[in-house]
Amino acid sequence: MNRKNVWTTYSATQLKAVDKFGEDYKNFLDNSKTEREAIDTIVNEIEAAGYRELNTLIGGKTKLKKGDKVYSVWMNKSIVMFQLGSEPLEQGLNILGAHIDSPRIDVKQNPLYEDGGFAYLDTHYYGGIKKYQFVAMPLAIHGVFVKKDGTTVQLNVGEDEDDPVFFISDLLIHLAADQMSKTAAKVIEGEALDLIIGHRPFVVESKEKEKAEKADPKLSAGEKYALAAEKAEKAESGKVSGAVRRGILALLNDLYGVEEEDFISAELEIVPAGKSRDAGFDRSMILGYGHDDRVCAYPSMRALLEAKNLKRTGCCILVDKEEIGSVGATGMQSKFFENAVAELMNLTKEGYNDLALRRCLANSCMLSSDVSAGFDPTYASAFEKKNAAFLGEGLVFNKFTGSRGKSGSNDANAEYIAEIRRAFEKDGIIFQTAELGKVDVGGGGTIAYILALYGMNVIDSGVAVLNMHAPWEVIDKADLFEAKRGYVSFLQNVDFRNE
Repeated sequence: MNRKNVWTTYSATQLKAVDKFGEDYKNFLDNSKTEREAIDTIVNEIEAAGYRELNTLIGGKTKLKKGDKVYSVWMNKSIVMFQLGSEPLEQGLNILGAHIDSPRIDVKQNPLYEDGGFAYLDTHYYGGIKKYQFVAMPLAIHGVFVKKDGTTVQLNVGEDEDDPVFFISDLLIHLAADQMSKTAAKVIEGEALDLIIGHRPFVVESKEKEKAEKADPKLSAGEKYALAAEKAEKAESGKVSGAVRRGILALLNDLYGVEEEDFISAELEIVPAGKSRDAGFDRSMILGYGHDDRVCAYPSMRALLEAKNLKRTGCCILVDKEEIGSVGATGMQSKFFENAVAELMNLTKEGYNDLALRRCLANSCMLSSDVSAGFDPTYASAFEKKNAAFLGEGLVFNKFTGSRGKSGSNDANAEYIAEIRRAFEKDGIIFQTAELGKVDVGGGGTIAYILALYGMNVIDSGVAVLNMHAPWEVIDKADLFEAKRGYVSFLQNVDFRNE
């Protein structure tokens, strides 16, 4: 089948729109390196567009009607948005679903230690990564400490030009003969991904130590805390841990008001430091962290904002935990989405009942918007070229995902695919179909199969990515823009139910 390069189809006006949308997306990407940050950024944008929080309407007398826009956030890590259409909810929703978590490194709950004059944070990686890609590069720490009194302290260090950055060390090539003989999976072990966060010893003169308990104004609150911790440690074990470690404790206390035990209730994520950038002399691509899957989440959200006069209610779900199996209370396998739809139905004149909810979900159509592996000529042997996704050739549809014999996949029905083809032809949307590499070479999954459990029609769609799951991934700006156009067309034109 013939393929089209999207760039060759755009008018001068559309090319300007591509660049503008690319800038908007880069801003989103840079401000959304964690799930919590993505939710904050999204809520700010959708509230400015007139969306109201669903929970504020529950129990009131307001009845929602066509055109009303509501959203619900779950645990600050997942969100569902609705724009009500003219048809009853029982007739089904048109759903765009994506995930906002990305592969990274997480800080453990008892992380701070000192070894060889360096202070470290002990870590555990999250999602599928090539561990060796995260060493010897500038890293940032994003996340929250939640104290026992319930107050939340936000942390975001390593992004501003004046911020310090952090790093994971690697063995110098001169001593790495044994290391270089290992397989890529073993060259850097998971327990070796510990983050270096300091090297300067904490030193307080003995007279000041004596004055510390008397609130000497020369000592900061953090220094007093570190001294008190040193005293307690010595009394308990007769030993004192490293001075560099104590210096970090003093700094964290001075800067953020946190104590070491606050790591127990912290969520700290280690991500590549720095902003996304245009790539190529022609600025046709974007190099950034977290394209998987924010490159689908952002155009999904924007499509729902731009869609007009919907017949079927439009919905956008952006969830957490996809990279580790969509598990947990904020993953797609939880009931938060189903609960939100039930609450939405209860706020309309048709009202809620269990049968109506079941019919709504079964009658729904979904694009499970997740990234595809872009064809890479350097590693062409991993792809089957006729059925590979190419950068610059539009929105990608994967009829099935999974691995080997389609294991673990949702395999979309031909009738549903035909309906999408009809809708996209109406709006001139350029798309391609693909598989994830050669048969038996690898595989992967998305949230598609989870929504399909309701009996709804689901197909995977998204944007082709180079360097997927690496610290810095690459997408094509035209694909990003075409994805948004395709998602708008889906929301406005698809009207399909199982017979």
